[in-house]
Amino acid sequence: MLKIIVEDPRHVYPFNERARDLRIQNKPLWLHQRDVLAPYTHQELVVPYGSPLPQVGEACIVYRDHLFFDSYYLQAFLEQAQKRNHASRAAFHLQDAAFREHALPLATSYTVQGDLYLADLWYFPRGIEADIEPLVIDLQAKEVGYYHVPTYMATESGDLVFQVPRRALIAIDSWVHIFIADVVFGVFARGVRFEDRLASDPWFKLGILAQAMYEGKQVLECSRLVRVGRNCVIDPHAVIHGPTTIGDNVTINAGAVIENCIIGDNVNISQDCQLMLSVVGDGSFLPFRAALFMTTLMDNSMVAQNACLQMCVVGRNTFIGAGNTFTDYNLLPAPIRARDGNQQLRDANRPVLGGCVGHNCRIGAGMIIFPARTIESDVVLFASAERRVIDRDIRYEDSDHLKLPFQNLHPRLYPRLGEAMLETW
Repeated sequence: MLKIIVEDPRHVYPFNERARDLRIQNKPLWLHQRDVLAPYTHQELVVPYGSPLPQVGEACIVYRDHLFFDSYYLQAFLEQAQKRNHASRAAFHLQDAAFREHALPLATSYTVQGDLYLADLWYFPRGIEADIEPLVIDLQAKEVGYYHVPTYMATESGDLVFQVPRRALIAIDSWVHIFIADVVFGVFARGVRFEDRLASDPWFKLGILAQAMYEGKQVLECSRLVRVGRNCVIDPHAVIHGPTTIGDNVTINAGAVIENCIIGDNVNISQDCQLMLSVVGDGSFLPFRAALFMTTLMDNSMVAQNACLQMCVVGRNTFIGAGNTFTDYNLLPAPIRARDGNQQLRDANRPVLGGCVGHNCRIGAGMIIFPARTIESDVVLFASAERRVIDRDIRYEDSDHLKLPFQNLHPRLYPRLGEAMLETW
């Protein structure tokens, strides 16, 4: 089958980079798409933004390159589309709780058609044609709690929940959608599918129990649930619970606690670090007592000692200084607002949400960042008496290094769409 990729030129703020180049579950989105589609396609065409689709006479799948979808969704979509043997476009009902609660808020790229929301994913059985029917594939959401808090911290009850899909599709329009794709549609969804298999497959359950007994470990620590790559050094006093995947050349020191995470290659996790339901990109470094909770750390970034990030997204080649705290909750129950795909502030539909730091940033020590605040790529923030609390979005023009005579030591690598990048050589 032919694969046709429609380019999306828009940048996702604050990264100032196209969605296709951002990492989702520690893999560039374009590479994730290629791997998911590999069993079904043999050739690809790339269509620039604004160009018409090519006239082809064979079966093809067409998608916009800002979409994240997993193998479970794609399999269901293609099976249903091929069964009906008619041109089809991915669609969602508001009754789909995972789409309504997580994919739709802050989105700007779904097309409304009656009571349906259409995503930019098509299947054509006989080449491109105009007669296209919506195809609704339910995401099969399961309600999963992630916080039990005092009732005064919640608008309705003390239980905060996600609608976790067993199969996933989401348009990456906002940085919040990276958090959703990595955490809710990623590590949480993996956990739900694992629980489903435990409940439905007794041989799978017995296999895990047998492996744990053979290794002399607790069930969640056995090698069936904790996948470790090559050439790793893991201290025996580290606690690692699955489902967790660990890449190659990873060092994990004593006292580290890791639960249901994705750890990339060449990662160094020092003593007493706490990682839960998080994604840590290739080449990242976490010194002692750094803490990540439901947080994405893209490649080659560093979170220094005693820093605490909750429900955050951090870009590549970024340094978060010691003792920084990213808060995720408004003390008074006002809605948390975040930037959508048009960089407009809208209700994020999340009672708790951390912040987002772009690529190539340097954040000094001991700052407090308010919920859903963003720091644009290439920003440097010095710790000072005047700047300890980040209560608004920080743009590149606010960067402290621009006040210095040697600002050229930190070149701008990720300008906004339409802005020129200065040559540094």
